[in-house]
Amino acid sequence: MDNPAVEDEPCEQCGLCCRIFGPGIAPTAANVFTWMENNRSDILCWFVAFVENGSGPVPCTTLSPEDLGSVVVFEMRNPDTGGYVTVCPFLRRAGKERYLCGIHTVKPDMCCTYQPWVWGETYFNRCRSLRNRRREPGE
Repeated sequence: MDNPAVEDEPCEQCGLCCRIFGPGIAPTAANVFTWMENNRSDILCWFVAFVENGSGPVPCTTLSPEDLGSVVVFEMRNPDTGGYVTVCPFLRRAGKERYLCGIHTVKPDMCCTYQPWVWGETYFNRCRSLRNRRREPGE
């Protein structure tokens, strides 16, 4: 498993964000390229691409770096069924109420930049960290 979040993040690693929003993860072409370069078929197999010519879904495991310029959108899909996933497949339970990202060091950009505690951008009112911060004395 890749390393967990850095210390300055208020995230409590409850996994709620990843369980709710995880199925909507869409990597960038740069993310997919990195996974190709690092032979991460374990990650690529969970994504499909839709390309400019209208064909798709195309499994990302079959794409080449040259194909990335014609990709319109990437979507997460179950590699066995082709259907949509219900929870991020990279989310790993690390304790009774603690979850970690199994691909933390190479996770998609949208996961890296997601901060549920930022009002007006990615605010998520069900975030446990936000709830607990509101309860702290003196705030």
